[in-house]
Amino acid sequence: MGRVTRADLDKQPHEIAAMFDGVARRYDLTNTVLSFGRDRGWRKATRDALDLAPGQRVLDVGAGTGVSTQELGTSGAYAVGLDISIGMLQAGRRVRPGVPLLAGDALRLPFPDAAFDAVTISFALRNVVDPAAALGELARVTRPGGRLVVCEFSHPTAEPFRQVYMSYLMRSLPTVARRVSSNPDAYVYLAESIRAWPDQAGLAAVIDAAGWQGVAWRNLTGGIVALHRATRP
Repeated sequence: MGRVTRADLDKQPHEIAAMFDGVARRYDLTNTVLSFGRDRGWRKATRDALDLAPGQRVLDVGAGTGVSTQELGTSGAYAVGLDISIGMLQAGRRVRPGVPLLAGDALRLPFPDAAFDAVTISFALRNVVDPAAALGELARVTRPGGRLVVCEFSHPTAEPFRQVYMSYLMRSLPTVARRVSSNPDAYVYLAESIRAWPDQAGLAAVIDAAGWQGVAWRNLTGGIVALHRATRP
């Protein structure tokens, strides 16, 4: 794959799937290295925010290799992972054979209405061609009163830290990715997609407009990541 930018990748499902197929082999390792190990804490914070109870059903969209789905399952809930990348799913099934992982598109979830007590999408909403439509689909498959948590990269809240972070994102991240990733050029796109993503309040407005209520957020790691929470009316 050549250099991937926002200009030549318009987030069509087949293009996103192909990109993640190319990074699947070392995806989990690369994420841990690039986040300085913070990814583990972000997954735990997502599980805690969902407030899952044993026996509840939770859908993890954009699950990739299932590492986030496995984390959700430690709550005692029945966690199902879904991803559009067959390569990511295959990599996950090799190392997590007991985690339910399904192929599917966030814009056309293969589940009936109100099938889940809670839904979540981590670091994947910004890669969907129509995030608002995906949030609507998540609402469709969630029971009334059910919960949504979006874990996504966001905007650091302190200006000096924001400048340092953006410099790392656009300069250092692709360099580090070349050393550990199986497809480092994809991380150029990923860095650019993070920079172009709405801030905390902007994403909250999108979630609210998609039909969720009580939208709130919590910053993690100084706002590098934000957890947005909402409830299905």
